[in-house]
Amino acid sequence: MKIRMLYLFVLIYLSNGCTTENKRMLDLEINPEQLEVFGQDYISTPLYERDIAISPEGDQLVYTLGNYQQTVRSLVSLKRKGDKWGDKEILAFSGKYNDIEPFFATDGSKLFFASNRPIDEDSTRTDYNIWYSELINGEWNKPRALDTLVNSHGDEFYPSVSANGNLYFTATRTGGVGREDIFVSNFSEGVYSAPFPLDSTINTKVYEFNAYINPNEDLLIFSSYGRDDDLGGGDLYYSKKDKTGKWGDSKNLGDIVNSDKLDYCPFIDIPRNNFYFTSDRSRPMEGRINTVNELVMEANKIMNGMGNIYRIHLDKLNLN
Repeated sequence: MKIRMLYLFVLIYLSNGCTTENKRMLDLEINPEQLEVFGQDYISTPLYERDIAISPEGDQLVYTLGNYQQTVRSLVSLKRKGDKWGDKEILAFSGKYNDIEPFFATDGSKLFFASNRPIDEDSTRTDYNIWYSELINGEWNKPRALDTLVNSHGDEFYPSVSANGNLYFTATRTGGVGREDIFVSNFSEGVYSAPFPLDSTINTKVYEFNAYINPNEDLLIFSSYGRDDDLGGGDLYYSKKDKTGKWGDSKNLGDIVNSDKLDYCPFIDIPRNNFYFTSDRSRPMEGRINTVNELVMEANKIMNGMGNIYRIHLDKLNLN
C-alpha cells in the first residue's frame, strides 16, 4: 500500500507539483554563469527530456518528452503570454507517433521535427523522417514531410535550419564519411537540393550527430562519439567557418558542458544568448539502500541518468 501511494505521489508530482514555483524558473532572460538544470522539477523531471527549441520571440518552448525507455516520445509545448507561462501540452499533431527534435525556422513560421509517422501514407514505413508544420492563425497545421531528396528509406534525424533555409540533419547513408554523419541540403527558390555530408573537419570515421546551425550559418555545434578527445559517452563539439566559407577543425567544448555521459542535442537561444543541451549524466547514490521505498525514490530522482535539459550563458563557452 505504501509503495502504491508513493507511485501516486510521483505521478501527481510530475504533472502538477510546485507548478507556480517552477514556472518562475522558466525565465528565458536569465543568463546562468554556471551550468544548471533547466526548469528543474517542471521541464527536467525523472522522465526523459531532450531536444529543446525556443521560438525567436521567446513566447513558445517545445521539447521532447519520453518515457524511461524512450519507446513513447512526444513534443510538449508551453506558451507564454506576458510574463506568465501556460501549462505543458502535447502539440495537437503529436502524441500518436514518436515525434522528436523540434526546431523553429528563424522567423518562427515553421516547426521542423523528426518523426517515425508513416510517410506518403505508407503504413509499412517506420523509419524516421524530417517533417515540418506551419504556423497558421496561431496554430500549427498538419505536418508535411520533406521531399525524397532529403527523406530516404533510412533514418533522418535532428533538423536544423539556417536563416537562408539550408537544412542540416543527421543520417547514415551512401556517400557518408563515418558510421553516422551530418549532412546539409541547400535551399533555393523553395526547393531542397540533394544532401551532401560535411567534410572531414566535421565528419569522421566514427559518429557525428545532432548538429545545431546558427542563423548566419557560420557556427555549428554537434555531438560526436568515439573521438580520441571524447570525455566519455559522447561529447559536444563546435566548428566555425573561416573567411573563405570553409569549416574549421572541430573542437571539443570541454568539461564546462561535457561529462563522462552522453551530452547532445545542442541549441542556442540567439536572442537571449543562452546555450541549451541534453545530458544523460546522473548523480551518484549516497550511502546504502535500506528499503524498497528508498529504491523507488532513487529511481525517480531527477538526476537518475535519464535525459535532462541544461543551460548556460553562451559567453561561457568561449567559442573562439
